[in-house]
Amino acid sequence: MMSEKQQAMKKIHAIDFAIHELVLFADTHPESKKAMELMRKYKSAKKAAVKDYENKFGKYICKVSDVPLDTETFTWIDSPWPWETEE
Repeated sequence: MMSEKQQAMKKIHAIDFAIHELVLFADTHPESKKAMELMRKYKSAKKAAVKDYENKFGKYICKVSDVPLDTETFTWIDSPWPWETEE
């Protein structure tokens, strides 16, 4: 049985998968309005899922491409590491 934290992470991963698949589809169908509509929908859903995760469990450790480059440091490193939290 998955914990609430694992379920939240699984939801984010599922959304990431959908976004990745849409990017691959857009490579061969660059003028697809439906794909762009879905991309906006899933990017919004990811933002909401990550916000929900962070409100409940702390900072979501993301991919390098998600890290804002307009900061001086990687702030995600300040969050508790997985072994520092109780599960």
